Amino acid sequence: MDKVRNSKPLSILIITVIYIAASCLGIWLYFLLPFAFWLNLLIADAVATLFVFSFSVVFKNASVYDPYWSVQPIVILVCFAWHYRLTSATILLLISVIYWGIRLTGNWAYTFGGLGHQDWRYTKLKNENGKLYPFINLTGIHMMPTLIVYMCTLPAVFAIREEVSANIGSYIGMAVCIGAATLQLFADTQMHKYRAKGEHGLIRTGLWKYARHPNYLGEITMWWGVAIQAVSVSPERWWLIAGAVANTALFFTVSIPLADKRQSAKPGYAEYKKSTRSLLPIPKK
Repeated sequence: MDKVRNSKPLSILIITVIYIAASCLGIWLYFLLPFAFWLNLLIADAVATLFVFSFSVVFKNASVYDPYWSVQPIVILVCFAWHYRLTSATILLLISVIYWGIRLTGNWAYTFGGLGHQDWRYTKLKNENGKLYPFINLTGIHMMPTLIVYMCTLPAVFAIREEVSANIGSYIGMAVCIGAATLQLFADTQMHKYRAKGEHGLIRTGLWKYARHPNYLGEITMWWGVAIQAVSVSPERWWLIAGAVANTALFFTVSIPLADKRQSAKPGYAEYKKSTRSLLPIPKK
């Protein structure tokens, strides 16, 4: 088992098989359930998450779940697009989400150390919560992100099902999505190059010279771009922005504070924080 856990290629192969099985399970369950489409999708998504969670327990590594964030929306939207008539609005949404998802999944694969390595945030939660960790693992690490990304993806599902044509808002929203994913690409690439040099301090170059979390800005903005595309073609469903709101709240209440707390232990952090913005990579006056 240790040989498998410490092998990156074998670990990625195992996770790929797990995700294919989870996707098949979710699709089968969606068509089996008799409820409204959005509830069928929610239940299928939750069950697929439980399936992935079971392997997180088997391998004692919650990072088995990490690619779910970027794989889930692609699987959902491609399946719905296959089932309904392809329209200009659908094509723009698919381009946006697939570009974002492939890039983010590729970044995960690049940084993934194998099943023997777990995200530092999960290890921190495990060390701090002891016997409560299994519950936190299921609800906080697995289910909460699944529900948030489900909410973020739902606007696109509505637009695809309605087979609507694109309008100016669709193109603006796609531009926001592509820009957001590209921002993440540049930020992550700059970080990878920095770490490849053996550096472990505070990065002060590129986008990171002006912002402490430019990659998070990209992730937040991405789902606002999807919401713009969906709501622009169905303005009566303005409430579909709830997913983007929830995602933004997640980053401001959990992801950013956790990252800042970890960075604060590094020398020079106080000065770095004072001279940079949290998200916007522009000079601070």
